[in-house]
Amino acid sequence: MSILKTIHNPADLKRLPSTRFPALCQEIREQIIGAVSSVGGHLASNLGVVELTVALHYLLDTPTDKIVWDTSNQSYTHKLLTGRREQFHTLRQYGGLSGFCKREESVYDTFNAGHAGTGVSAAFGMVEAREQLGQKHKIVCVVGDGAMTAGMTLEGLHHAGGLGKDFLVILNDNQMSISKNVGAISAYLSRTITGEFYGKMREETGQLLRKIPHIGYDMQKLARRAEELAKGAILPGLLFEELGFQYSGPIDGHNFEHLIPTIENVLKMKGPVLLHIITKKGLGYEPAMKNPVWFHACPPFVRETGAPAKKAARPSDTAIAMDTLVKLAREDKRIVAITAAMCEGTGLTTFEEAGCGYVCNISPASLRSGGARCCDAKPSGRILHRPRGTRSRRRDDTPRGV
Repeated sequence: MSILKTIHNPADLKRLPSTRFPALCQEIREQIIGAVSSVGGHLASNLGVVELTVALHYLLDTPTDKIVWDTSNQSYTHKLLTGRREQFHTLRQYGGLSGFCKREESVYDTFNAGHAGTGVSAAFGMVEAREQLGQKHKIVCVVGDGAMTAGMTLEGLHHAGGLGKDFLVILNDNQMSISKNVGAISAYLSRTITGEFYGKMREETGQLLRKIPHIGYDMQKLARRAEELAKGAILPGLLFEELGFQYSGPIDGHNFEHLIPTIENVLKMKGPVLLHIITKKGLGYEPAMKNPVWFHACPPFVRETGAPAKKAARPSDTAIAMDTLVKLAREDKRIVAITAAMCEGTGLTTFEEAGCGYVCNISPASLRSGGARCCDAKPSGRILHRPRGTRSRRRDDTPRGV
């Protein structure tokens, strides 16, 4: 019998033995691949966060506890586990499920998003509201490594780290490889550093050092610096520590033996915490693993081969726009093409390869264009094109403001 069909909400997931989670994840991937191959959507990123999503809903008490998905295009598993499995085939269709989180769609969707870089600030706003209302629930933000280049993300981390309130940020890093040896060592260290015994020993040691006359506080500072240096030698987290976050990781984001105990530990920690996990985009579907850029936001495709389901009868709006931009840039060298970390998705690889102008990849930010205009440059921003005949669907799919 299908495991996924028995999961109607996260409470059902909690009753499932964790030994069955890998089989559940396989079913989830099959469901996602099947739906996206028919209607298109965000595939690679969703296949990479299946285990993380299962672990979070297993450990948290959602919807009381809040999960904020930065961008939220990676929320398909979240939808499947929160009562929307039977409607999943309507994904990104007019009147169907949104391709993003949507508060009007489910109480489990905490924030309407659709752009990278919004998650940390939005989630910390929820932390502030929780504190003002005297509530005790957990708030977790899942943010991708790409969004870490966004100014709003860094501003949110800076603010959260400075105020020191309970807040968990999970950095989903799918850009770097992880070897078995490093992964095992790092997972062990992360479980140790986030454990209750370590935290209690750290606090009691600090109290003891502070009681030493005259030199107590200096010794505590020295001990803390030694701890940071020791962690920094093996853990790439000093940046987050300097922002005021307790750092843990990196750990294998597809291994439940690493994920569950580490997340369980960090949820018990006080103050802002950042957990760094390593995932693989497209995991479980070979074509998406080989070409994660194309399968980031793809049209319908042939499931067996990964090839597009049908060849377009006419050039796309993106192709037409790029041909026009190339012609204009050959005549006016001041034209600068700006993209928010999506050179392929916006078609600007054509402009770049033509060698007729400058492509500025500014990460998920947009103020660069304003500065460029002040210096008489002509920035040309690009947005993803909407296929003809799908405007009503995409309009319904576009997240609304909150």
